[in-house]
Amino acid sequence: MNVTVNGRSREVAVGTTLHVLVSTETGGGRGGAAALDGDVVPRSLWPDTALRDGSVIEIVTAVQGG
Repeated sequence: MNVTVNGRSREVAVGTTLHVLVSTETGGGRGGAAALDGDVVPRSLWPDTALRDGSVIEIVTAVQGG
């Protein structure tokens, strides 16, 4: 199925959850947030949030600097 992640089209398997997608995109790191179709999804709900064909996901991660 086709979803859009941070403005880029991407193919994912049917049944992919937000947790799996974010882990794949960020390397499993912490310190991030995700929005699905414009709504921020609490991290505790990511494992139970299934993506649908056409979903739009925005992923942001915290970056340390100095």
